[in-house]
Amino acid sequence: MARPILLAVDDDVSVLEAVVQDLRRQYGATYRVMRAASGPAALDTLAQLKSRDEPVALLISDQRMPGMSGVEMLERALTIYPDARRILLTAYADTEAAIRAINTARIHYYLNKPWDPPEEKLYPVVTDLLEDWQAGFRPPFEGLRVIGYRWSLNDHRLRNFLSRNHVPYRWIDVSVGDEALTLLKSRELDPEKLPVVLLSDGSVLVDPDLETLAGRVGLRVQAAQDFYDIVVVGAGPAGLAAAVYGASEGLRTVVIEPEAPGGQAGSSSRIENYLGFPSGVTGADLGRRAYAQASRFGAEFVTQRATGMRVDGQYRFLQLADGREVSSHCVLLAPGVQYRKLDIPGADRLTGRGIYYGAALVEALACKGEEVFMVGGANSAGQAALHFSKYATKVTMLVRGEGLSATMSKYLIDEIARTSNIVVEARSQVIEAIGDEHLTELRLRGPAGEVQAPASSLFVFIGAAPVTAWLPPCIMRDEKGFILAGPDMRNDGKLPEVWNEKREPFLLESSVPGVFVAGDVRSGSIKRVASAVGEGSIAVQFMHQYLAGF
Repeated sequence: MARPILLAVDDDVSVLEAVVQDLRRQYGATYRVMRAASGPAALDTLAQLKSRDEPVALLISDQRMPGMSGVEMLERALTIYPDARRILLTAYADTEAAIRAINTARIHYYLNKPWDPPEEKLYPVVTDLLEDWQAGFRPPFEGLRVIGYRWSLNDHRLRNFLSRNHVPYRWIDVSVGDEALTLLKSRELDPEKLPVVLLSDGSVLVDPDLETLAGRVGLRVQAAQDFYDIVVVGAGPAGLAAAVYGASEGLRTVVIEPEAPGGQAGSSSRIENYLGFPSGVTGADLGRRAYAQASRFGAEFVTQRATGMRVDGQYRFLQLADGREVSSHCVLLAPGVQYRKLDIPGADRLTGRGIYYGAALVEALACKGEEVFMVGGANSAGQAALHFSKYATKVTMLVRGEGLSATMSKYLIDEIARTSNIVVEARSQVIEAIGDEHLTELRLRGPAGEVQAPASSLFVFIGAAPVTAWLPPCIMRDEKGFILAGPDMRNDGKLPEVWNEKREPFLLESSVPGVFVAGDVRSGSIKRVASAVGEGSIAVQFMHQYLAGF
């Protein structure tokens, strides 16, 4: 495959040459650096590259160019190479225009000229953006293939698992074309037993469980040690933050996560109010970055489900789904929450067959040209609606309240209002899901009464249920199952019955000494990514204080 391209654009020959030389010096071994002396010339070059199906990773353009500004060029380039990373070069006086371009041209970064020395002001930015691009880039595929059926729950779970773990694969729908049946026939496989995974080494997995699949695609499924300083349960923002801080401070840290780094936030199509990301960041990218950061410090990740916990003196033992245990002095419980299930006729039967909980971004392409429905009015529903609006002809948001203002951030409300194919139906709810093999219709109740609407996809974002049923009774929880910690346990009135320490519990410590809680699963938590990250990092400091008492 041809090397991906970095395209520099500037009408000033001396500046253009400096950009090209700096880029070639740092990235020339991996990328091909090209140049254009104007916006129209750059667009012509991109059109030619597109016709040859050559990958473009980065566009770096000056703002002040005659005939066509850098913002206009980058905005037009979106239609040719929408996934290319975009940097705008500006003079100090153009900073305001650059900030506006974050929305209009979806630029990823702007740099003030001059950028010397490039080692400090250019390369860190470009490297970060190229790593982002590489994470989503899909070169001509020669690896893992999944043969399945769109309306299969097992097929959906398998593809969602691979996507969220950033495992490249190609999906072949058995109901579209002859390729799937030809591949199955050539390997003497039963087309009724799906999904099938064809691995690059020629081996085949028929409807595998996720743990088996994880082991075959290179994910760790067993802990390397029996004892750690910290065991973190859950790799959402709180768990990932604890892994970064714990491992960076020399604590032997293992993270137990059954699905993928990022947790529920990992399925967010774009988080635009997280500090330090002015153009937003996908939940998957945020999870990937945090996973790489924690791994670099030595944290270990195990793709397993925690099924129980027991306490023996100073040791806390986590029981895993494969029957093994890992032990530690400290445990951080950060398993997160899951969306509550729809309690309507047809919902259970059609889950994974048109009804999905959370954003289910893996289904976005399959919804191209269709109308999709979403239930919920919080930020997660708004982010998903904006993402699916790029593929679906219409996105209908069903909200039980009077509107979105009470439950959603204003920046999302404003963006939804600007998106012509998103419709918000207030005081509306789903009362029945209809379909045989897959969802075909929804019965809705709204201000005008009951109606029946054709529908092939429904995405549900209603409330949060804590993932705590596996914990022992000694871990105090509130009436909804969220874990009590610190002063909140006193309010419950039961703390004296279970707390035998002379000291008071630490702020994020549960009813079992040395077992801490962070993120959405904590009773009274603020359901925001930044809050979860903060709690995960703070919990590590309390763990240090706990360990110092031994």
